[in-house]
Amino acid sequence: MTGAADKARAIIESYDGPALRIMEVCGTHTHEIFRLGIRGLLPPQVRLISGPGCPVCVTPPGFIDEAVMLGLEHDVTVCTFGDLVRVPGTDMSLAGARSKGARVQVVYSPLDAVDYARDHASEQVTFLSVGFETTTPANCLAVERADAAGLGNFSLLTANKTMPQAYQALKGSADAFLYPGHVCAITGTRAEEDLVGQGVSGVVCGFTAPEIMCALAIILRRSQEGRPFFANAYPRVVTREGNKGAQGLVARLMEPCDATWRGLGEIPGSGMRLRDAYAAYDARRKFDLPHVEGRSNPACRCGDVLRGACTPHDCPLFGKVCTPQHPVGACMVSGEGACSAYYQYGGEQL
Repeated sequence: MTGAADKARAIIESYDGPALRIMEVCGTHTHEIFRLGIRGLLPPQVRLISGPGCPVCVTPPGFIDEAVMLGLEHDVTVCTFGDLVRVPGTDMSLAGARSKGARVQVVYSPLDAVDYARDHASEQVTFLSVGFETTTPANCLAVERADAAGLGNFSLLTANKTMPQAYQALKGSADAFLYPGHVCAITGTRAEEDLVGQGVSGVVCGFTAPEIMCALAIILRRSQEGRPFFANAYPRVVTREGNKGAQGLVARLMEPCDATWRGLGEIPGSGMRLRDAYAAYDARRKFDLPHVEGRSNPACRCGDVLRGACTPHDCPLFGKVCTPQHPVGACMVSGEGACSAYYQYGGEQL
């Protein structure tokens, strides 16, 4: 362990300040904190809350319904990352649609979907474009590649989201955020710095054990100063300006829109959609999809888990009828989901 990590561990283990709620926004942070045993180092008055940073988890049921509609009613080949296949929609998941004859193709990147469209010219192909600022550039790159290749059979069904508006919506749910380092690597840190003026505190965090412990130690130290704060504890990757190339690519192809988050509802300006110039690659406009509201299983508490209002153990389905083998909620489906992490590592018993 590095000297900085030793110092951070000493700060964490000796903390005797007031109670703190720290939200680890990113699903990867949730799993790494469990896997590395960091929860076991925290004093009892410091509580870690899992937030809405898993892209599959925050994708609402209505989006799955739209994807099912494309596959079953419009004869579209739906290309997607594997996690989304088992996420429940209102009546069925994509796995259910596949059992009824829909073509659902699992891919490892949006560019794989472009290749599939090129190799299957007789099929209409839609890639399910979900995720945050980290993955949105690759989705835009896929549209650019399809456009350059003249592929008229490729489109995106977008549910891309941006994080700063979610931090604002969650203000009051936590005393400080562990900001996801990979998102800030793209966006830079200006938005998070500006949130200090709105009373929102947080630290940009990397993904190794020393980086996570240093970020937590900074929060424990700075929280005792009694005023909002920001710090970048991932400077080897994250700069204030971010990745200008990725930002420019997204700005050329997409524009902000309102977006619905599972558990958080509609957050104004927190989504991204293709600009009019790229309407031919927008599956909603291409296939004239109706607005779909979607409904979750009323017994599932994924929405409350994503807001930090409860832990997975508070859900009556958790570990009983909802398991990784037979998931009821999106947070159990995804490998980054909070319910999946609690199930795998034992939750707050650690």
